[in-house]
Amino acid sequence: MHEKSIDLLNRAIADELTAVHQYMYFHFRCDDQSLDMLANLFRRIAIEEMLHIETLAERIFFLGGEVELAASAEVQKIADVKEMLKLASHLEEQSVRDYNNFAIECGSHADSVSKKLFEKLVEDEERHFDLFDTELGHLKRFGDQYLALQSIERTKVIGAENEPTEA
Repeated sequence: MHEKSIDLLNRAIADELTAVHQYMYFHFRCDDQSLDMLANLFRRIAIEEMLHIETLAERIFFLGGEVELAASAEVQKIADVKEMLKLASHLEEQSVRDYNNFAIECGSHADSVSKKLFEKLVEDEERHFDLFDTELGHLKRFGDQYLALQSIERTKVIGAENEPTEA
């Protein structure tokens, strides 16, 4: 009876897995470049996407379906921060469009709980988009200086941690 909803929920899991993999890759890349604030942003959003997967899987099992854990795309190996943020924004925009459509479709198949779940996901993905878009705005406004400040901040923190303590 809920085959269509189960299919949409699994499609969402595939997209969320793709986002988790991509954002963790970006987290590692930013961390390697000493860009702690951006690294932490990507890590935090990847964790939120994992929580989305958990919620989607619980719903699939409730509906009597089977969870498919295959990402919808391969990780793109991007080192340029601006390009990372552009891709992340694009992924979030796509999720917002898809989840809005999935909510409508679930509603038309008398599955209001899945509809509400997708509507909640839209809210989260819009917030993620806004975070990435804000970072893109900072890069546009401040240029490489914005990234340099993040790198300098890490150096200050490391330096403070290694200061000798008085005996």
